[in-house]
Amino acid sequence: MAGNTYGEIFKVTTFGESHGPAIGAVLDGVPPNLALDVADIQKELDRRRPGQSKITTQRQEPDTVEILSGVFEGKTTGTALALLIRNKDQRSRDYSEIKDVFRPGHADMTFLKKYGIRDYRGGGRSSGRETACRVAAGAVAKQLLIQHSVKVIAYVHSVADIVAEQCDFAVIEENIVRAPDMAAAEKMIALIDEARRNLDSLGGVVEAVIQGCPPGLGDPVFDKLDAKLAHGLMSIGTIKGIEFGAGFAATRMRGSENNDEFVNEGGEIHTKTNYAGGILGGISNGEEIVLRVAVKPPSSIAQSQQTVTTSGEQTQIEVKGRHDPCICPRVVPVVEAMIALTLADCLLLQKTIS
Repeated sequence: MAGNTYGEIFKVTTFGESHGPAIGAVLDGVPPNLALDVADIQKELDRRRPGQSKITTQRQEPDTVEILSGVFEGKTTGTALALLIRNKDQRSRDYSEIKDVFRPGHADMTFLKKYGIRDYRGGGRSSGRETACRVAAGAVAKQLLIQHSVKVIAYVHSVADIVAEQCDFAVIEENIVRAPDMAAAEKMIALIDEARRNLDSLGGVVEAVIQGCPPGLGDPVFDKLDAKLAHGLMSIGTIKGIEFGAGFAATRMRGSENNDEFVNEGGEIHTKTNYAGGILGGISNGEEIVLRVAVKPPSSIAQSQQTVTTSGEQTQIEVKGRHDPCICPRVVPVVEAMIALTLADCLLLQKTIS
């Protein structure tokens, strides 16, 4: 198993390498008669694409998506839906000097150990460029979520030690770091720009809120909703941790504090608080689902670092090329996409037992 497919009913298979001719996704299990226009997909890809601001990589990829099959007259047909994104601005020569050297923090060594061969041009299949396929597929999943009145909103909660103190969804797309706090966004941008000038990089935390998720999604044992969401989100290469609701803060609380008490409001059962983050026993409870993911500093930096060659010789490396000093702003749409793909699959799975 190569692990290129995600989902049980709403399935997506991604393909392609960072410096190959194209990347793409094939979706199976997409319900028929779902309204879908290429603009719906392109809008999401434009949020992820490189070169969109001074604090992202300057690789100029338009990430123009082509729908090859599965759509007729603006609606899905229920057959395999194929999406293609052609690579336009590869510079494979940037990697020719390090083809026999392992980059610190990358999958070079582990990929070679597993397969006995690796594409050294930007990491090939292990490159973050693969996430464009997820975003394209996630845009289709979002159209299904719209039918069920489910909305996914992600944003940059923090960069290094700068934390968004306010949470105004209206300003997320109004600043280049995608923070819900304009004052914090200015500080984040300045810090990222400083790291870029110093040939370094920064990590942060991306938070996501899922509104309108109906109760009953997820299963009580191995396929808990939080476990499925964790699977999808942790499959993003730059993500190193995840928490739901109070998360690790719950370890500093007592049960009397952490328990979300139930109330009946106009015949609807709700919880007074939401420390569980909208999931109880692996099943959605109808409250907002709240989660946070830890995003590591990008590994490609131009500072001199110690490493070894593929033959085991000690050497130094400076990773040239065009790289993000902080990937958090571009991870936001990827996080939303993986959440949308997971929820779309869970909604269709729930229909099989309802």
